[in-house]
Amino acid sequence: MADPKGFLNHGREVAQTRPVPERLRDWNEVYVPGSLLPIISKQASRCMDCGIPFCHNGCPLGNLIPEWNDYAYREDWQAASERLHATNNFPEFTGRLCPAPCESACVLGINQPAVTIKNVEVSIIDKAWDNGDVAPQIPERLSGKTVAVIGSGPAGLAAAQQLTRAGHTVAVYERADRIGGLLRYGIPEFKMEKVHINRRIEQMRTEGTKFRTGIEIGRDLNATDLRKRYDAVVIAAGATTARDLPVPGRELGGIHQAMEYLPLANKVQEGDYVTPPLTAEGKHVVVIGGGDTGADCVGTAHRQGAASVTQLEIMPKPGEDRPAHQPWPTFPMLYKVTSAHEEGGERVYSVSTTHFEGDEDGNVKALHLIEVEFKDGKLEQKPGTERVIPAQLVTLAMGFTGTDTENGLVQQFGLELDARGNIARDADFQTNVPGVYVAGDAGRGQSLIVWAIAEGRSAARGVDRLLTGASDLPAPIRPTDRSLTV
Repeated sequence: MADPKGFLNHGREVAQTRPVPERLRDWNEVYVPGSLLPIISKQASRCMDCGIPFCHNGCPLGNLIPEWNDYAYREDWQAASERLHATNNFPEFTGRLCPAPCESACVLGINQPAVTIKNVEVSIIDKAWDNGDVAPQIPERLSGKTVAVIGSGPAGLAAAQQLTRAGHTVAVYERADRIGGLLRYGIPEFKMEKVHINRRIEQMRTEGTKFRTGIEIGRDLNATDLRKRYDAVVIAAGATTARDLPVPGRELGGIHQAMEYLPLANKVQEGDYVTPPLTAEGKHVVVIGGGDTGADCVGTAHRQGAASVTQLEIMPKPGEDRPAHQPWPTFPMLYKVTSAHEEGGERVYSVSTTHFEGDEDGNVKALHLIEVEFKDGKLEQKPGTERVIPAQLVTLAMGFTGTDTENGLVQQFGLELDARGNIARDADFQTNVPGVYVAGDAGRGQSLIVWAIAEGRSAARGVDRLLTGASDLPAPIRPTDRSLTV
């Protein structure tokens, strides 16, 4: 145990963010560089090294949280990094992007603010990179087997790294022009600077993983031909079919899916554009959807100089305290103020869009909405609550409904889908097609980054068993696992 009285002597302190006026002038991460290290030892000491560490259950990766908390308290950064990497290929991703279900399951959180697990995690990995403790793990010998991984998001990268380290020859196919999937083009720079992706890619290249960009399996390369080339295939293509809003006026200009809007802003940071082809500058922006993707749109619009930003959510405003029907250690739905929300804008709950209004040029100029409420489990409109708000740019951030079935991948492989529209798989993450596996959102549906990495690692074990007859790779989860974090 780090400090038997740590949780009594120290209160919870979180990462310090830069002043809003300063960070709105750039796209750098919102946190003050180096602000965590001076406090992280004290924060790690708040961990009680519980006899039954429920944080393990809260984390799909099964992170050894009490162990690396203890090393962080003692400032043994190398040992902390080793324990962190024992269960997580990319802690710098999860430490920045995960909503930290582990903290919701922290035993201290029963009656006190939980341990700052996420901040400790990111401090350990950042220190490890600074100290040169993150080195390529090149396999001692090759198996002679080949694996194709479709998709380079967190699930695909995790599967690829595990299989490469097991000695297989792995090629990752990505339809975009750069590796990273949603990490690259869906996550704004102010949440995670892309240097963190770039150096992991270089590590993986050194280990032996091959990357093929600009190739969409199903369109640019037939899935059947791909299967013939490799001994096994892992599909980690994500759940990229976005939920739409079929209301009158949807065809107007200026209404875009979030994943049409966000990648263009990231491409500016990559140097592809001087200014984005689609910008919020000087416009009244409405973001439909109250989740993390919606918050990313809000923060992006602020940095582009929007005249106003309004975020709409059809559900009621969550409470600030854990509701009775979501007891500890489950992951509760709470009112969350992200860094993007700190920067301004209005959030409106319990409303539904009835239609869009356009101008003489065919572009959206206003959005008509009405208040809604749940009665007997049904969503009903409240008469007399209609109103109109200006909208010159609308982004739809309402989530995703499943894997892409339009590009031919599913049909060419002959894959079966489950009742939710995801690619079906067995206990080893294998689909109905022998040698073809699926991991991440493509098989699970839209979910968290920790689930994606956990599924990538587990699918890699299934592939390794197929190719070699046995596997020493860890398998954090099974496809049927729903845990307490869902």
